[in-house]
Amino acid sequence: MSDKPRLLPGPDHPITITPTGKRVVVTVAGKVVADTQDALSLQESTYPAMQYVPLADVDRSLLTRTETRTYCPYKGDAGYYSVTVDGHTVVDAIWEYVAPYDAVAQIKDHVAFYPDRVDSIQVG
Repeated sequence: MSDKPRLLPGPDHPITITPTGKRVVVTVAGKVVADTQDALSLQESTYPAMQYVPLADVDRSLLTRTETRTYCPYKGDAGYYSVTVDGHTVVDAIWEYVAPYDAVAQIKDHVAFYPDRVDSIQVG
């Protein structure tokens, strides 16, 4: 049994997940790492909206899973990937909720990128 707090989104901490409805392209070291028409936009409380990209639309040959783990009481346990392009590695650039909580189940099999660790996340 986990002793981690598990919270539900609500009026004090809303989380909405909607289809982005636009193409999302992520680049690292000048190379396209992800390109999708199927991203989800996750808006959590007052934080900036994050684009969750289907893992199937990410160039997985560039990814290496790391040992880094974090926990969100609203979403669950997150694992991380580093991205390596032409010998340049960006550590923990991507996170993924492998088994997200029911309230955010739509983000299963999706990953998100730290905007300050990639060249760009273009939406549109």
